[in-house]
Amino acid sequence: MHFNSSENLSDLKQVRQQVLGQTQILQNLIPPTVSYTTEGNVLVIGPEDLARLAADKLSNMGQCAILANESITSQDEAHLEKVMAAAEIVESYYNKLIEIKGFLGQFQVKVEIENGTADLSLVAIRKAHFDLILDLSQSPCINLEMLPPGYFYVGQDEAKLADAIEQLPDLIGQFDKPRYVKVNSEICAHSRNGIEGCNRCLNFCPADAISSVDKLIEIDPYLCHGAGSCTNACPTGAISYDLPTPQALHAYLHKLVTRFRDQAQTAPVILFHDAAKGASLINDDLPGAIIPVELEEITVASMDHWLSALAWGARQVIVLNTDATAPTLMQMLTGEQQLVDAILDEMGQPRRVTVIDQNQLADLATIIETSASWPVIVPGEFSATTKRSTLYAAIDHLNSQAASTDTCLSKSNIPFGKVSVNTDSCTLCLSCVATCPTQALKDGGDKPALYFVEQDCVQCGLCESACPEKVISLTPQINFDATARQERQTLNEEAPFECIRCGEPFATQSMVKRMLEVVGGHSAFSANTQRLKMCADCRVKDMFEDILQDPEKQLR
Repeated sequence: MHFNSSENLSDLKQVRQQVLGQTQILQNLIPPTVSYTTEGNVLVIGPEDLARLAADKLSNMGQCAILANESITSQDEAHLEKVMAAAEIVESYYNKLIEIKGFLGQFQVKVEIENGTADLSLVAIRKAHFDLILDLSQSPCINLEMLPPGYFYVGQDEAKLADAIEQLPDLIGQFDKPRYVKVNSEICAHSRNGIEGCNRCLNFCPADAISSVDKLIEIDPYLCHGAGSCTNACPTGAISYDLPTPQALHAYLHKLVTRFRDQAQTAPVILFHDAAKGASLINDDLPGAIIPVELEEITVASMDHWLSALAWGARQVIVLNTDATAPTLMQMLTGEQQLVDAILDEMGQPRRVTVIDQNQLADLATIIETSASWPVIVPGEFSATTKRSTLYAAIDHLNSQAASTDTCLSKSNIPFGKVSVNTDSCTLCLSCVATCPTQALKDGGDKPALYFVEQDCVQCGLCESACPEKVISLTPQINFDATARQERQTLNEEAPFECIRCGEPFATQSMVKRMLEVVGGHSAFSANTQRLKMCADCRVKDMFEDILQDPEKQLR
């Protein structure tokens, strides 16, 4: 199912153009946004001579101040005379910088003063904040891979300085940007009942926009760059991209692959690239079988998108990494690719997901030539639903097209796996069920039982931490046996303990046994341990009957 002659390369490019032209990602008609408001008040940080020369070029901005945090760069007399004559009305401050927080229109800059700390903006420009920061320091004063909007780090690079000075006047007024992601706390595995669980999203934000506030995950939309690493890392889908939504991106990929296969009679290669640097490198010179898919950042698409595209009939997925990709995003991307490689290896599929650097773009024809000879995937007939269900549907279909293995792939620190219970010590208190965010653990309803569905388990560890008997253990793995993974397993069950007075079941056998062992010797029960074998109502009745028979017993 592929063209063999080179004369058809132009045909493939024409098909690609038609398919891209007729396929759109469905977006919100009125996407959620956040707004920034600025008056153009600028703080210039750096060696005083360079900072003053830069401030001299910002006369068309609002108020300006200088924080001199480094020694002047030259003692040349002509240079110093030029500095002395520059920005004469701009004040310089020499206080030690404590911290900078905020974003475009809302930068708080704390500095050291004689009696403690102060907000430099209040001192320098009589405002609650600076709107913009121009940083000429040798190292950026904000140590983040993705700097907040409105913060220009140029160091001592004259070209970057000139570019920043050109951009700054355009940042006066009100500006809107997309609210890239949203959080559904109902299915978040970060915390339950005061117990901490999953922290995956906190570890992968290059803009430091994610925090845990009162045990809830919060994302600062003003700091968020839309890198998508949090949505990629989230195992439950509690954090989801909103521009496009996961379902919209899946639907787009499905249409692209399906329409290309139908029109070209060959399986396409999907190439994910970012909307900035990657997009500037993509042109019509791409081999005809490659369909480019633009994302805000390459980590917006995760392994569920990669594997779904393959399961719907793409022969290969390529992710274009550029020198603009933040190291944290690259770390995540590498981890995802290694996991996907292991999954494909286990089921006997070729390694169909490839991450390339920008210098490999010229070799794309060679890179995809190998995949042209790989076994053709018959498109799977499944639709994208939740993140996990879609991922497993893709895995199961790709597995059915290869070895149809029913093994388990063990791999540490992955959000897939099973829960085991030591039934000898489990009292079926069901604390684990109360903390499970995905309902992978369920109770037995009217009978004492603990059930488990492996496909729903995200290995957050909440159940393990909540268990008072410490009888729960986790095993991270990917189970390729779809039936075993999806069926309800019984982790523990036992007959209920029936009240010795009324006969109503009120606890488990093991729980009553444990109560007799732990509190049976307490003075409140030592005279009559039989009450521990009664339900709450009968226990109270028995106590009152005892008092009626001997009213002075309680006083002895």
